[in-house]
Amino acid sequence: MKPLIQAFHDKTTGTVTYVVYEKDGTDCAIIDSVLDYDPKSGRTSTASADLVVDFVRAHRLNTAWLLETHAHADHLSAAPYLSRQLGGRTGIGAEISVVQQAFARVFPQRPGIERSFDHLFQPDEDFAIGALRARALHVPGHTPADMAYQIGDAVFVGDTMFMPDVGTARCDFPGGCAATLYRSVRKLLALPPQTRLFMCHDYPPAGREARWEVTVAEQNEKNIHIRAGVTEQQFVEMRTKRDATLEMPVLILPAIQVNISAGQLPEAEENGVRYLKIPLNAF
Repeated sequence: MKPLIQAFHDKTTGTVTYVVYEKDGTDCAIIDSVLDYDPKSGRTSTASADLVVDFVRAHRLNTAWLLETHAHADHLSAAPYLSRQLGGRTGIGAEISVVQQAFARVFPQRPGIERSFDHLFQPDEDFAIGALRARALHVPGHTPADMAYQIGDAVFVGDTMFMPDVGTARCDFPGGCAATLYRSVRKLLALPPQTRLFMCHDYPPAGREARWEVTVAEQNEKNIHIRAGVTEQQFVEMRTKRDATLEMPVLILPAIQVNISAGQLPEAEENGVRYLKIPLNAF
């Protein structure tokens, strides 16, 4: 089955949110939503998420799932807001517990954080989006908890890889591993050549418009980091050297502490204000 897919590109963070469904009036899944956040003022807003809400309502869709491919370091999840507006169960890979534990030493964690998500997917777990059959594929390497979601002929790859002229995701976050990412990507690129792959981000080179859909065949032929013929040793050497030059993502400190709790913002303190914690000299 070939699902219908509506993409919403957030230019500020380069993130692409997807609504996946069979046809109007059926169940849908929303993948990798974005809560707008201004780091200068500390203000959140829902303009990006409201575009998704409007689309879902216009097409009379029932939101079955709010899926995260991983705990993002570059944007805050809008899953709680979308759940209030549209319903739906939040889901992420079961290894999110490893990510939560990795950041426990720097971010105070609310009691019951391990139960923040409604469902934790096991590797190769099958699930349904109405009549659409889906499978959760464990693709660690960028983080231990990364999942790709295979829905019909489409796979939503998260931060395993990007468009062919951008390459692959970094592996220097806690629990990341370049060799593991290589194997995860190779698993995805062993799918049938015509399989549609949908990126979680695009950071287009100068002169190219943002894009987020590509086929397995195109990735195998053209991906600058991991096309067919690149060995694991070559990839690990390249990825390790490149990661050593990268700065921390601008929003990693606010994003991680929110996203490991399924997008839930901290509770307000006695003065009625919510606060994000910024650890000093911890990284």
